[in-house]
Amino acid sequence: MGRNDHVETIYKYALVIMLLVVLFNLGQALFFMMTDKGQSKRTVWALTRRIGLSLVLIAMVALGIFMGWLHPHGVGQF
Repeated sequence: MGRNDHVETIYKYALVIMLLVVLFNLGQALFFMMTDKGQSKRTVWALTRRIGLSLVLIAMVALGIFMGWLHPHGVGQF
């Protein structure tokens, strides 16, 4: 097991953690939407964070593919 294998493993864990943070922010926005009834901007900020984190997640996936740490499995390729 080389150094590159450790990088791949750590990178994949980082992607999963980032996905969980995005889902947490989505749940947080739902909670704020149900409890605040439009009286505060907490829902908007939670959704804004989710969008920003989602963009970071997409960039991380693209970087991982570019660096060779992630390997697309070819769904839809002929």
